[in-house]
Amino acid sequence: MSATLIPEAGAPAGVTMRRNFWRGVWRVLLRKPSRMAGVVIIIGFVFMGVFGPMFYPDHLPDDPNAITQPPSWEHWFGTDPQGRDVLALVITGSRYVLLTAAVTALITVVVGTAIGLFSGFKRGRWDTVLMRLTDMKLTIPGLPLLLVLATVWKFGSPLQMGLVLGLLGWGGVARAVRSQTLSLRERGFIEAARGLGLSTRHIIGKELLPSMAPYIAMNMLIAVTGAVYSQVGLFFLGVLPYESDNWGVMLNLAVFQAGAMVTPNALGYLLAPLLAILLLTLGIVLVVDAMDEIFNPRLREE
Repeated sequence: MSATLIPEAGAPAGVTMRRNFWRGVWRVLLRKPSRMAGVVIIIGFVFMGVFGPMFYPDHLPDDPNAITQPPSWEHWFGTDPQGRDVLALVITGSRYVLLTAAVTALITVVVGTAIGLFSGFKRGRWDTVLMRLTDMKLTIPGLPLLLVLATVWKFGSPLQMGLVLGLLGWGGVARAVRSQTLSLRERGFIEAARGLGLSTRHIIGKELLPSMAPYIAMNMLIAVTGAVYSQVGLFFLGVLPYESDNWGVMLNLAVFQAGAMVTPNALGYLLAPLLAILLLTLGIVLVVDAMDEIFNPRLREE
């Protein structure tokens, strides 16, 4: 029998390890029903963002006979001042919000991780230069910069919005990853790899990065929530041009146009996007809790 096989399983060692890992993930998720609920919530939002807008026209039609109606069986969260179904607006607006959040999280984690890993491993002059750049980045106020950019850039695409938010948000991740790298670089397996003369690229890509993958994955999920809050807040404040089906614009129009704070009929128009944001955040928090136990042996219950 080949040395790469496990006699008991009769399968390659790598396959057996992956199978055991996913079994452990499944056990951790089942240990607390709330964690499975978090997974279902995130999958539901992904499905809504990808497929939900396909069931509606690009521009929802106005209905003068149903202006600012309260919740009913026909319109679960009521209608807006143009007579459009609020739930439909939340669904069609989810794609912009979620795609922006995904792009933001990807850029934040990729840039922050690359700088943090390289800086923490190389130390010396590279570490000094990269960390000074990171410190400069952290001192740049994001909101005033976005106000300036909004005068020349309309952010009509979620990719544009995600790019800007991502480039503004990688500093904290770079600092955190650098701290983790400084701790890991003194471990025995890293010292052994350096003693064997392996390249920096190999050590970072094959040794350090896999060890930090769980930490990076959790940072990506957390970055998603930060991106959702940032873009919704900017649209709510009126800093960015309106997208009629964006959650932040819905909040702005609900408060300042429909008078949701004083008009009971418009309350659903305000609550629907708020509930969507809170539910998405709850799902991410529950999944991060599960990931923390999966990848932190000290938290695993016997």
